[in-house]
Amino acid sequence: MVAKQLPNAPPGMDPLNDGVQAEQTPVASLSLPELATFLTDLDHVAFRWDAASDEMVWSDNAPAIFAGIAVADLATGHRFSQLIEIGRNSRAEALATGGPDPDSRYEIEYALRTGPNPTWVEETGRRTIAPDGRLIGARGIIRMINDRFARDEKLRGLAKRDPLTGEIGRVQLVALLGEAITSAQQTNTPCAFLLLGIDQLSRINDSYGFDVADEVICETARRLRYNLRADDILGRFSNTKFGIVLKNCSSEDIAIAAERFISVIRNEVVHTKSGPVAVTASVGGVSTLRHGRTVNDTISRALEALDVAQQRRIGSFNIWTPSARRENLRRQNIRIADEIVSACNERRILIAYEPAVSAQTRRIAFHECLVRVVLPSGELLTAPDIVPVAERLGLIRLIDQRVLELVIKELIACPDIRLSLNVSPDTTTDPEWWQSVEAMLGAYPHVAERLIVEITETVAIKDLEEVRTFVSRLKKLGSRIAIDDFGAGYTSFRNLRELGVDIVKIDGTFVRNLPRSADDRAFVQTLIDLARRLEIETVAEWVQDETSADMLRSWGCDYLQGSLIGLAAAERSRQPGKLCQSRS
Repeated sequence: MVAKQLPNAPPGMDPLNDGVQAEQTPVASLSLPELATFLTDLDHVAFRWDAASDEMVWSDNAPAIFAGIAVADLATGHRFSQLIEIGRNSRAEALATGGPDPDSRYEIEYALRTGPNPTWVEETGRRTIAPDGRLIGARGIIRMINDRFARDEKLRGLAKRDPLTGEIGRVQLVALLGEAITSAQQTNTPCAFLLLGIDQLSRINDSYGFDVADEVICETARRLRYNLRADDILGRFSNTKFGIVLKNCSSEDIAIAAERFISVIRNEVVHTKSGPVAVTASVGGVSTLRHGRTVNDTISRALEALDVAQQRRIGSFNIWTPSARRENLRRQNIRIADEIVSACNERRILIAYEPAVSAQTRRIAFHECLVRVVLPSGELLTAPDIVPVAERLGLIRLIDQRVLELVIKELIACPDIRLSLNVSPDTTTDPEWWQSVEAMLGAYPHVAERLIVEITETVAIKDLEEVRTFVSRLKKLGSRIAIDDFGAGYTSFRNLRELGVDIVKIDGTFVRNLPRSADDRAFVQTLIDLARRLEIETVAEWVQDETSADMLRSWGCDYLQGSLIGLAAAERSRQPGKLCQSRS
């Protein structure tokens, strides 16, 4: 190589700094051959470029660094720029721009065509600018960064890939889905998106461990990949779900493809290090041309279809179709959600008090507090209208928090009453609710002993250990605990003793037909008898007639509640103490 080299410089002078005294004297004091060897060991090469002549001058080690590049290609800035890969030439911009600084630094990366594979380099230098803003030239260092670039590319590739299965991750899957939707719309060709969910993977985690569940996920990905066509796209959407983009797939073919994927997972067990594991998967699908015009619509509808499939039967397929009933329900949910939030902000949440009386004396023992929301029109929304929607949308904690405040205020204002309030499953572990309970009951200790907290039986059987902690924590504060709707979930009587509850409320479905149903009579009588042996009080709900009330009293039921006793009445006044005033 005969490229022009930087002229010899006297000791102590920087060959890249136009004869200016160098700051780094140990390096500058090296002889030029030593400097060339030093730069070569670091994969560095120095240069100077003159804008007027376009001439490039290189340090002595240029032939070693640029092996395979012709001398002529290094002689001028124009020839050198032609070595840079098309589309990646940011060097010209870096040299042409740089602000008013007459001696500004720049740093860029680009690829040089040096053979079959490009060579990636990093260039760091200074631009020299004339007083009139004209570019005079540049000088700098070029460093080989192939190893670093390969490592960075590998890391970028890993970032796009799911580390467990090796399939593309959610971000890239969504991007490719968007491209497929756009292409399908432009060419008017059918396209489908499937979400496949591994059924009950949590059970595999609990039974075998997370490492075995990972084996199941990997094998699921392998089977799906093996059964894809060349143009189909597979990616891991979430922990238990895979997304599949099926190009050129009609509505009729979606079901065929989905059943094929379901079969290849279901029909053969997964052999793991802990033994064979039976696995099923469900699939939700969307035809993008018909019902998935955007990526967000496609994904949300595929998720909805998968949820329906898994609720219907594990290992099944469901394709999304429009539903007027579903859209009406969704609009209703949105409306109620808006009403709940505004009612909380505007203090339009009220309490309805339903009395529970002693079965023996018919005197009021306590009132159950039921939530009501007052609409701007004055209409009342009852608990069945509010609670299910609030629980689905995560708003129930706002309601429970407000009801707790109202109940405590009423207990403070009326020292001779007892009140019970219902707590939703999510609230039992809500730290803000617990902070409020502990703060209020700690400030007013006489209130705790007159407060009854009700949890449904379905909550109690879901996680006995968690509920036991909930009960113990409340009882330490002095409150009493009731299990509501007992009988609906068939909790064993043994659990009543373990939970340490004070009151059992018998589900009204077993009470309302007592005069006509021998089975209900046998169940209720047995429950009351056993509760008495466990020293647990009983409340019969939905008592509608005197015949039922007489039966319950004769069997030893402690309290009666229902239409015979009195229906819940909402107190519209926002001032506490109205309940005790009405009793007086």
